[in-house]
Amino acid sequence: MSRIFLVRHAQASFGEREYDKLSAIGKAQARLLGEYWAERRLQWDRVCTGPRQRQQDTAAIVGEVYRKAGLSLPEPVVMPDFDEYHGDQVLERGLPGLVARDVEIQRLYEAFESSGSAASRMRNFQKLFEAVIGRWVQGELVLDHVESWSDFCARVQRGLAGVVAEDGRGRQVAIFSSGGPISVAMQRALELTAQNTLRVAWMVRNCAISEFLASGARFTLSTFNEVPHLDDAALLTYR
Repeated sequence: MSRIFLVRHAQASFGEREYDKLSAIGKAQARLLGEYWAERRLQWDRVCTGPRQRQQDTAAIVGEVYRKAGLSLPEPVVMPDFDEYHGDQVLERGLPGLVARDVEIQRLYEAFESSGSAASRMRNFQKLFEAVIGRWVQGELVLDHVESWSDFCARVQRGLAGVVAEDGRGRQVAIFSSGGPISVAMQRALELTAQNTLRVAWMVRNCAISEFLASGARFTLSTFNEVPHLDDAALLTYR
């Protein structure tokens, strides 16, 4: 039986022009994860990351901590299968049409546009984003040249199947990815519906660990969304 650990990337730079980089909090989260694993001298047979900078940088910081502790971490293998779904494209291309025909989306968009503070703007954006992505997941929003939800899930499932098959039994693998792929792993383990899979994606904390056990065709959940390395409430983030 192999142990597959999926780690959501540490906090990125939400609200900045360059989102796909770790924030100061994100760098601290990744360092603490590395220290937590290094203190327990966890050994890894393989490390994978998605292609996003925030995913790769989270793994890189963990690797730096390992080296400073005199431990080794396998060179991360970048796997496009563990990329996040393209929510930015869904929002950019799908929002105008939804605002024109969907009363709820129009209301959420107006609330976002009229936000009076940075905090309320972030809250209202999240509500709007979740509603738009929900329409896309349900198949109500179909966009040309944008990966569909079903294709996204199939991609992640393919990546998971490849890791399990390639690494065989008794291996320990770390995969640094995002909330969407982690929720698809949950779907694989628990046979979740598309809507419940999406709900799981919203729950995943930055730099949280979810562990799965793999043996042949079996892929089971061991732990979900754990953050024992983040003992400061200020470090518990979702965006």
